[in-house]
Amino acid sequence: MTPVEAEIRRRIEADGPVPVATLMQLANAHYYATRDPFGKAGDFITAPEISQVFGELIGLWCAAVWSVMGRPNPIMLVELGPGRGTLMADALRALKIAPAFRAALHVHLVETSPLLRAAQERTLKDSGVPVTWHHNISQLPKGPALFIANEFFDALPVHHYVRRDKGWHERVVGIGPDGALAFGLSPHRVPDRIVPASHEHAAPDSISETSPDSLRIAAALGERIAGQGGAALIVDYGYDKPGSGETLQALRGHAFVDALQEPGESDLTAHVDFVSLADAARLGGAAAYGPVPQRDFLLGLGILERSAMLMRQATLEQALEIESGTARLTDDKPTGMGTLFKVLALSQRNLPPPPGFTPKNT
Repeated sequence: MTPVEAEIRRRIEADGPVPVATLMQLANAHYYATRDPFGKAGDFITAPEISQVFGELIGLWCAAVWSVMGRPNPIMLVELGPGRGTLMADALRALKIAPAFRAALHVHLVETSPLLRAAQERTLKDSGVPVTWHHNISQLPKGPALFIANEFFDALPVHHYVRRDKGWHERVVGIGPDGALAFGLSPHRVPDRIVPASHEHAAPDSISETSPDSLRIAAALGERIAGQGGAALIVDYGYDKPGSGETLQALRGHAFVDALQEPGESDLTAHVDFVSLADAARLGGAAAYGPVPQRDFLLGLGILERSAMLMRQATLEQALEIESGTARLTDDKPTGMGTLFKVLALSQRNLPPPPGFTPKNT
């Protein structure tokens, strides 16, 4: 029995079945605190691990937005959930062509895992810019900031609500007849206001998946950007139209597993509701652009041109790796990264649409 399962069973025994969000919060807190899950030897691979061009383009995107902001000095470059620090390292390397921006910025990393903080410190120790770590956004100092959140929101806890004849009931985790953890349904009806208005007329047995933590953070980003200046770039897999249904999944060793099997030993994620994120940020006071497919965003920033330049300077093996990585990031199949992943931008209302977006994306 994993430590997470033991804690869930203790809570069930004390207070009854727990929400799906509690399972996800406990499991991911333990998971990320006890391992480096990235890369071929881990459980999954993120875009920065696939191609250096991904982080380079995001770094240059930040420089372009900073210039439009009026080149404030100092400026914070903040990454939420920075993994090994690979994206930030690639971004800072690309920013050598923007020395004024590099000289003005101070990197801030929002990371709760001591193990991953250590990995980030090793990756960025020779970056040549000051780096500070924080446990949450509220610890950041005041001032204009550019935020990067790549595969951050998908790991935040979600609640599941199931429609019954007389209203909505929360999906919970309890103990099944065989003594194992099992999904069930709370007998208590939840207030209709908890479920998004778009699900008001959902059919019986429909599942509404919501992430209050995600909306709270998006609203905080919107409020901060509106009040102190800056922008945010959110890249994740998810959907760009309201819909119902659950997307909770567990990944271990690059394969899907049962979310209740050894909780805390696999990565639990859910698709990001970009429409709700954008709405929350707008309520906070920021402008929101997108989401747009990752493929369109990267092509608009020049991923093909940058990759071609790198390939001309590479060995055959390196060139094939660059070509493969670019193709994977821009894959336009329904389940390809270029389509499944979306990009959302937030910014001050007085700024023009950031690179990769147009007024039509607002």
